[in-house]
Amino acid sequence: MTVFLCSKCGTTITPELAELTAVPDVSGNEHDRDKDTRRAPSTVPRGHYVIDSEPWGPPYVVQDDQENPKPAHARGPLVSHEEGFVVSAGTRHTVLVHPDDAAHLQPLPDGENSQGCCGPTGGEGPNRACACGVRVATLAADCFGPYELHLDPVRTYAFTQR
Repeated sequence: MTVFLCSKCGTTITPELAELTAVPDVSGNEHDRDKDTRRAPSTVPRGHYVIDSEPWGPPYVVQDDQENPKPAHARGPLVSHEEGFVVSAGTRHTVLVHPDDAAHLQPLPDGENSQGCCGPTGGEGPNRACACGVRVATLAADCFGPYELHLDPVRTYAFTQR
């Protein structure tokens, strides 16, 4: 079992979690979304984590193929900026956890990096902080994308008991 902590102050961010070997394939179908929040099912079940090898968040780069664009993130929607459709060139190897497994993380002041219509898209960068103030995670919880929490692999660390 593994616990994730803040790299700056050592505060425990998650309870003990079991590692998954691959990012689960979660349905993005509209009928699978919660009727009240419109959120997708969480990418990772409670009590688990997985390392996501795909890039997440900013910076974004313009895609070469503008005629057949791909989603900006592995489980996200298409994103278009002024220059055209973009894809994430952000951090790789983020730790994906169920958002409720790090429920005590705080939103940034004034909703910084939390744009979205029903919740934060997660596309603006870290939007959750440890009690010490360090930005340690990015919550994606909008009605058109995935529902997941990405722990920053530099601003957090894993402690595994054997």
